[in-house]
Amino acid sequence: MAYLVSHPDEVKVVSSRFGKGAASIETYLALDGYSSARKAIELGSDGIIAEMKASNLRGRGGAGFPTGLKWSFVPKQSAKPKYVLLNGDESEPGTCKDRLIFEHDPHSAIEGVIIAGLAIGARMGFIYLRGEYRYLLTIMERAIDEAYAHGFLGKNIFGSGIDFDIRSHTGAGAYEVGEESALMESLEGKRGIPRIRPPFPAVVGLYGGPTVINNAETLATVPHVFRIGAAEYAKIGTERNGGTRLFCLSGNVERPGVYELPMGYNLKKMIYEVGGGIAGGRALKAVVPGGASTPVLLPEEIDIGMDFDQVGKAGSMLGSGGVVVLDDRVCIVEFALRTMRFYQHESCGWCIPCREGTDWLKKTLTRFHAGGGVAKDIDNMRYLAENIMGRTLCPLGDAAAMPTIGFLKKFRKEFEDHLDGKPCAYAEQGDAALAPA
Repeated sequence: MAYLVSHPDEVKVVSSRFGKGAASIETYLALDGYSSARKAIELGSDGIIAEMKASNLRGRGGAGFPTGLKWSFVPKQSAKPKYVLLNGDESEPGTCKDRLIFEHDPHSAIEGVIIAGLAIGARMGFIYLRGEYRYLLTIMERAIDEAYAHGFLGKNIFGSGIDFDIRSHTGAGAYEVGEESALMESLEGKRGIPRIRPPFPAVVGLYGGPTVINNAETLATVPHVFRIGAAEYAKIGTERNGGTRLFCLSGNVERPGVYELPMGYNLKKMIYEVGGGIAGGRALKAVVPGGASTPVLLPEEIDIGMDFDQVGKAGSMLGSGGVVVLDDRVCIVEFALRTMRFYQHESCGWCIPCREGTDWLKKTLTRFHAGGGVAKDIDNMRYLAENIMGRTLCPLGDAAAMPTIGFLKKFRKEFEDHLDGKPCAYAEQGDAALAPA
């Protein structure tokens, strides 16, 4: 399978069991599975959180917030039950890593949820899967049943005297529920729209109880931190960015796939050595470094380390790890339009800047690409995108605005070339410009 590609530079931690049949609990146990949960029970809450802080593991869903610090925000005492939520609503265009965890190593996700529960004193966890991942629900539910049968879930887990339960749940195909507060609304049986914050989930979350929400890759990484040790895990990456990352390399590249590389791995090297270079030997035009919501980088900007801090300094975001490579055939105006079509369609409509702004941008880009644009449209689109930023109830508005601003700023001439009814110079190449040769 294409996504089970490999490269000598890979450091297989999260993906170490991929392709080895670890979806079966017997194989998972033979590969040192659930040993980390036993260690966590011995360490106790404070010990678990200290280990996570030492690992420098940062959230793999996009924000990059330190995992151990996030867990420490949950109050020790609570009148209401506490919860752990695994966010597996992987819907960011260009991202396809979490599904490999669910398919090849579902017990690592379960074990990660258990350890997070032990850390915050929760007795209940939820694994929330993307609505389109229905086939993975069967795999996860079978794995959960196996964990119950072995005494790793339910009453008196691992003979520790601690009770812990996990339930799986799927969305209904809404990108919006990838946002943590919308996810909680969905789990409670409501419409998946964001909540006003504060209060924050660590204090008032699911059903009003203190809640920790982490991405699937983050929680699947947790057992490996305990398996190899926090200090050793931290050494793999860079300062403040511990460990590895599953990078989804796609677009106009010779060897697309999901690669596990150390945090801080050079982006240029990832494209030209790990990915085999630009498909067909063509020239590189741009790179989307972290999923569709992250600002584009130019060829002269890609000689950087892929961690949260270095990509941030370059003017973009590491995001969800979806690296999309664009060659010289790609029409940036069309690419911007496709991006905006997605965000306009996925806007929940709860707040006006996002609902109206994404619709206006989509309509303008549609007209613009069709040859009906006027010069003032370019500045107007940028002005609108900049005024969406920071004015919505959740980051979806920012996710639509940030790439748009990047396209308009770095490829203004290409937008100008579409003015006065000029035909798109890339139109005859069609979809080939957005897929590997």
